[in-house]
Amino acid sequence: MDSILAQSLRLPCGHEVKNRFFKSAMSEVLGTVDHQVSKELVGLYRQWALGGAGVLITGNVMVDRAALGEPRNVVFDERTDASKVAMWASAATANNTDCWVQLNHPGKQSPNAINPDPVAPSAIPLANGLDKFFNQPRELTEQEIKSIIRKFAYAAAFAKDEGFTGVQIHGAHGYLVNQFLSPLHNCREDEWGGSIDNRMRFVKEVYQAIRVEVGPDFPIGIKLNSADFQHGGFTEEESIQVIIALDKLGVDLFEVSGGSYESPAFVLKESTQKREAYFIEFAAKMKQLIDAPIVVTGGFRTAKGMERAISSGEVDMVGIARPLTLQPDLPLRIMKGQKVENLIKPLTTGVSALDKAGMLEITWYEQQMARLAKGKKPVPNMNVYWSLFQTLASNGLQVFQKRRA
Repeated sequence: MDSILAQSLRLPCGHEVKNRFFKSAMSEVLGTVDHQVSKELVGLYRQWALGGAGVLITGNVMVDRAALGEPRNVVFDERTDASKVAMWASAATANNTDCWVQLNHPGKQSPNAINPDPVAPSAIPLANGLDKFFNQPRELTEQEIKSIIRKFAYAAAFAKDEGFTGVQIHGAHGYLVNQFLSPLHNCREDEWGGSIDNRMRFVKEVYQAIRVEVGPDFPIGIKLNSADFQHGGFTEEESIQVIIALDKLGVDLFEVSGGSYESPAFVLKESTQKREAYFIEFAAKMKQLIDAPIVVTGGFRTAKGMERAISSGEVDMVGIARPLTLQPDLPLRIMKGQKVENLIKPLTTGVSALDKAGMLEITWYEQQMARLAKGKKPVPNMNVYWSLFQTLASNGLQVFQKRRA
């Protein structure tokens, strides 16, 4: 019998995706130094498109080249080379694959090495020692807020024009959209801050501006935190209110996540470990309250666990990321009924301080993506010390800048 994961899914806008595999965003670090699309990005996404996933979400594409999250972020604006973007989209949508561009503005989560003057809803610095890596932000004016909303809309229209099949607003992990939602980071006293209705105004206006530009039948998804996991921060109850409001506006797909630079949230509770996925309990709760489909990313490691999540009605798509850096054709293998091996394992040199300083859990997978981008096979048993050496050789001290997908 065919796997339930092979079934198509119709979105609220009427668009149909071919199956339930959702490749979540990962930071590829493969853009050019001037923030254009590289041939490596084209090669990487061609591999994933041919690997069988229904939807591919790109890594962060920034809407403002004055506000970057990483040195090699791709930017979509008036200076972007449209021909290169079209090549990327063509490769990423091969094999009837959907590829959606993840649109982002980092707000204050823009490292001081690349942005000395970050902006945010309020002039509140990042906590927990992150002031070493990120400067205190300047509070956005209302004119600047409206300008950023227009930049999101422009980038979305550009993505559609060049051949991508959808966009995803990055509203999680402490970036600008999430900063507006959080009472810890948004202390404004105007119509953009205060109550949850005011704090969600920014994301609602971003969505509505994009919808005007791309039309009613173009998929617009969003990645949102279930909570920030910080005392006094964005709560689960507030997240529910935001998701319900965005569902009523017409968002086509919700990806549930959590945490931020200040408070990473990727620790599985015992009850969740049995079901493999992060945030599955929150997703199941939301399924009872909204019409749009939900995807949860992180933790899925077996075909059985993925199928169980769909068949139980807890989620509509299964999000996978790092497994696809080691097995880019994992969706095809599962749908063909082949036995698949979980190649994801803890990465450590045995010295936790060194692992953290070198961001081993991030850079090791970036190196696997770089191999795929060049048409090479991944190396699941790559030595962690060799990985750290390559990282330092390629990036020097930049590797010590804080980064997250």
